[in-house]
Amino acid sequence: MGYQYKFDKIMQLREREKDESENTFREAVGQFEKEAEKLYDLLKKKEDLIDVQEQKMKTGFSVLDIQHYQQFIGNLEKIIDQQQQIVITARGRMQWCEQQLKEKNIEVKKYGKIRTKDLALYQKWENDEEAKRMDELSSIQFMNRKIR
Repeated sequence: MGYQYKFDKIMQLREREKDESENTFREAVGQFEKEAEKLYDLLKKKEDLIDVQEQKMKTGFSVLDIQHYQQFIGNLEKIIDQQQQIVITARGRMQWCEQQLKEKNIEVKKYGKIRTKDLALYQKWENDEEAKRMDELSSIQFMNRKIR
């Protein structure tokens, strides 16, 4: 009779859940990075636009152009605010997924420890049974020698 772990199916289920959590976390990290990069690009674009405007202010340009630049920067700031909210949401999702992954890892480790302890108990029981059989065989052999 071989060793059969009593929580084997549960452990397989928990490992599968952990793997799914890892995939979900990876996707959430990728989404966060993508959205953060968009935000960075928008901020860089705004910074570059302000630099261009300052350069043109030094050389001089029309009031109409100044108004266009200001309007464009204002629209860009609105887009940046929206993107910041998207990044905050993506970060929150990523952190939530990370917490779920940690919880799944803890559960898998718990079942792994239970399995290790259970296997050690089984091996001890098996060794004790083997010792009993050996004792019985020794007793039988001793009795057979005594009878002769």
